Amino acid sequence: MFVRILILAAGLTLASCATSEAQTAKVPKTVTPAQWAEGCEPWDEWDKPAPPFQIHGNTYYVGTCGISSILIVGKEQHFLLDTGTEAGSEVVLGNIRKLGVEPFEIFAVGYSHEHFDHVGGMANVIEATGANLVSSPAAETVFNTGKDNPIDPQSGMHEPMAPVAVEMLIDNGETIIVDDTVFTAIFTPGHTPGALSWHWESCVGEDCKSIVYADSLSPVSRDDYKFSDHPDYIADYRAGLERLRKLACDILLTPHPSASQMLKRATSGTFEGGMTCEQYADAVEKRLDARLAQEAAGE
Repeated sequence: MFVRILILAAGLTLASCATSEAQTAKVPKTVTPAQWAEGCEPWDEWDKPAPPFQIHGNTYYVGTCGISSILIVGKEQHFLLDTGTEAGSEVVLGNIRKLGVEPFEIFAVGYSHEHFDHVGGMANVIEATGANLVSSPAAETVFNTGKDNPIDPQSGMHEPMAPVAVEMLIDNGETIIVDDTVFTAIFTPGHTPGALSWHWESCVGEDCKSIVYADSLSPVSRDDYKFSDHPDYIADYRAGLERLRKLACDILLTPHPSASQMLKRATSGTFEGGMTCEQYADAVEKRLDARLAQEAAGE
């Protein structure tokens, strides 16, 4: 299968497995994962401040207690995934600075799905960083207008977000490079039409881990919406779950930390192990099947 590679930083080539330890040396750790977990609760408040911490190698958590934001640090340029709400984005920007990274060093920003709890602060972060917003085609209009996609199961439930221009569109399976880290975008629609999951590799010397930031994917909707009325949408939903299911992920991260037991794993001192991508996809599909069964029963 042909895979288009988008190189976002001029003059850079594909990274090898080994990431230089100098890459993360300038970024000091502030707290341990266990210390972060001590200050947060399961399914915590979206905007509750939390300190940043290192997940593995060049990958850092810079979000709030309730909403994830992931910073992948390069030698000179960095990639950010999700911004949180508009208020939460101030926590994210503050955490980035606490790590010794200046916002203007962030070259690109991606996302999990186009709802205000995860990207409501996108316009604020893009203004603060000057970064390039990377989007799937299905989410482009949402970012450009700040309004929900009409085919979103939750369309009409949210207030508009501040609009922001998309600088780059990415397709399923396409790869972008920021500094010396390669990121693969995986289309995982369902929770929203334009949802993305991301895969990259983080290394400390020869210790390389496959990391996946998997979208929420839960079958949640407004009261009058029926997934069963949209068979094409369900087909795309299941196709995205199958893509996710096939990924090897040593470390699974999610937009809501509790969705993948991130607090529990943080308490143990490592994010390795725990829920796999396959188990995560299976759990989501089980919820989707239960939702369809409820609709068929008229519940």
